[in-house]
Amino acid sequence: MATEKEQVLEFLQSKTGKSKFYFNDFCKIFPDKKQREVKKILTELVNEGKVIFWSSGSTSMYGLAGVGKQQSEEA
Repeated sequence: MATEKEQVLEFLQSKTGKSKFYFNDFCKIFPDKKQREVKKILTELVNEGKVIFWSSGSTSMYGLAGVGKQQSEEA
């Protein structure tokens, strides 16, 4: 699972101009995995503090911890 986590972090770090991504964006990284498996990878990264989970109530997104507009508002 360590390599999957690295793939997610590399994906997040490679994207400039956008700090949050939908769950489906991560499913595209792992087309051979079930959504539940992708969710477990993201949940572990959130628990480790490397990725943040953001929800507006109707929309849920994930982003790299410490990056983006939301981070400056929370500080």
